[in-house]
Amino acid sequence: MDSAGTIELDNVFGALADPTRRDILRRVARSQLFVGQIAKDYNLTFAAVSKHLMVLEKARLIVKSKVGRRQFVRAHPGGLKAAEDYLENYRRMWENRFDRLDKLLKEEELRYERN
Repeated sequence: MDSAGTIELDNVFGALADPTRRDILRRVARSQLFVGQIAKDYNLTFAAVSKHLMVLEKARLIVKSKVGRRQFVRAHPGGLKAAEDYLENYRRMWENRFDRLDKLLKEEELRYERN
């Protein structure tokens, strides 16, 4: 993975490390919301919510768009792609290890049955 890919992955996992940001992402994945709608549901200042949104936007997990004086926030399609690709490598690795272990256990079982 190149340094740009590493930075992107760090941004995604860093953004997802915070429960408030995960909750915001969950909510905007269902439907786009105004920034004010998001902020009213947290016991945080508007500035603190805005910082959370900046982190999510930097990680490319959300997209903001302006409509009149209001800013809409929606989930970015494919925003989790970097994390998904990263984790997919580990999923395949563990599946291969479990398959080899399963094969080994079956071979041992056959040896045991023969004796």
